[in-house]
Amino acid sequence: MVNSISIQEFLQKAEQLPVLDVRAPKEYAAGHIPAAYSFPIFDDEQRARVGTAYKQQGHDPAVLIGLDLFGPRMSEFVKQANKLATGKEVLVHCWRGGMRSGAMAWLLGFSGLKVHLLQGGYKAYRRLVHAEFEQSRKLLILSGLTGSGKTDILPYLQKHGQQSIDLEGLASHKGSAFGSIGMASQPSTEHFENLLGTELLKLNEEQPLWLEDESITIGKVQMPKPLFDQMQAAPTLVLQVPHKLRVQKLAQEYCRTNEAILATAILKIKKRLGGLATKEALSAISDGDMEKMVEIALTYYDKAYTFELAKKQQVLPLELPGIDPEENAALVVAFAKQHNLL
Repeated sequence: MVNSISIQEFLQKAEQLPVLDVRAPKEYAAGHIPAAYSFPIFDDEQRARVGTAYKQQGHDPAVLIGLDLFGPRMSEFVKQANKLATGKEVLVHCWRGGMRSGAMAWLLGFSGLKVHLLQGGYKAYRRLVHAEFEQSRKLLILSGLTGSGKTDILPYLQKHGQQSIDLEGLASHKGSAFGSIGMASQPSTEHFENLLGTELLKLNEEQPLWLEDESITIGKVQMPKPLFDQMQAAPTLVLQVPHKLRVQKLAQEYCRTNEAILATAILKIKKRLGGLATKEALSAISDGDMEKMVEIALTYYDKAYTFELAKKQQVLPLELPGIDPEENAALVVAFAKQHNLL
């Protein structure tokens, strides 16, 4: 049995049912619905072959080539789907909801599974994601100099009934030359958008959303411009943490990092630091003096931060005595209420 459904219903069902993305591995790697399994009807080479046939010979010859490739693997597809769909129900999509997902849906439905086919395919999902970035939202931005503990505060805000999204967590990068240290490989910009859009879809639009202040790029990942523009205009709470505590916090984080990785990060900002400061920072890394290395790096990052902060439309400074994220989250919420932001 095959049932064609909208993207909204598809995502609701995806919370309980397996999602089979039948596009080629290359398409899946570029970006996919976060819950989806890669379940390609054709591999990358086969997809290219069918596509070339379609362009050069037309629809019918391309379909025949596709069937020749699909036919011998039908039994394997059914076996794999049954392993994933323990409840005998599954969600299927391709790029536009065309022949690939239609063929897979027919096969799995014929084999006895209840199949829900996504109308419009992955393209419909991408339209929904982009619509989320265009949506007008009440945003509250957490800002502050490097080492202020902004990211650490976000989960504790949720304990106070606030909504927050960790953009750096989704981007797998902390947004500086040191940003990839201790992080997994970054997603593509397309998949970052998918991850972010999926998180936005879960939110209550009537309540504020807390985000950490970011540049338009986080590592190699690009922020959606409509959302970024809203962030620039939103009220920005600037966390002011004692310099010494920031240095200690960052030094503790980097003391567990390989010297060569730290040296590479310093060399990325060599032009901004200058030759002498770069040499001193590299020497500090070699000596295991992480606090000195951090002090040198912060001379650049603090200047860059001050420059970017000047572009903000509404800035509210908040002095914090310590670096404990749980205590600071409570102070942030109280401060926001005091200024009628919540």
